[in-house]
Amino acid sequence: MDKPIPNDPVAGLIDIPLPTAITLWPATWTSRIVIALLISAALLATWRFVRRWHANRYRRAALAELDQLLRSPNTGTASADAALALLVRRTALAAFPRDKIAPLAGRAWLAFLDQSYGGDEFSNGVGRVLETAPYARPHPENVTPLAELVRRWIQTHHA
Repeated sequence: MDKPIPNDPVAGLIDIPLPTAITLWPATWTSRIVIALLISAALLATWRFVRRWHANRYRRAALAELDQLLRSPNTGTASADAALALLVRRTALAAFPRDKIAPLAGRAWLAFLDQSYGGDEFSNGVGRVLETAPYARPHPENVTPLAELVRRWIQTHHA
């Protein structure tokens, strides 16, 4: 009963050869090298971004504290000047070596702020208030410009 049927038209067909499987890995060495370089560049860029992001977390914290200080309704003018002076000092201590920042006071402190900022607004502008802010009478007209100068210094100073 298992005899082939003599008139079967399918019995004489040959199987179609299947194509080889397509690989996702490139065929040439040049392509492989380019892919390896792209992956390396992406990893390096990610590493540098994360490193810079971690290095600048003190800036983000200082800017958040500055925003909180300016929004706080119970911050008077005298305490605002003193709080801005304290914020700049703490930010500088976070960014620069303590032995370089801690002994600075007066004109030397303002000169350092100018040098790290790239301007002269601390020594010759509204930033002069920071020299005596914790000890002098308040300067209500200087709070907003001083806060903007402090914000720019936090954002752009170079260590």
